[in-house]
Amino acid sequence: MHIDWATLAAIAFVAATAAVTVVLLVAFALVGLSARSGPQVDGPGDGAASGTHTLPGTALAVLCVLAAGLIVCFGLYVIIA
Repeated sequence: MHIDWATLAAIAFVAATAAVTVVLLVAFALVGLSARSGPQVDGPGDGAASGTHTLPGTALAVLCVLAAGLIVCFGLYVIIA
């Protein structure tokens, strides 16, 4: 029996890289959504920081989850095809 160690190492590297990338993308999505979880600001006179924008965080979260989903779908495509 012959094991192609170079190919095995390349596959292990790609799998580990994809796993780390998906985990980081999901983590960034959670960070992007964390701006929304704080108390809502009623007005400028309540002492809270004004100018909190949740749209960029939500957009970042959507993009990160979409990218992670595309990576997972491509992996499934490679396995099935």
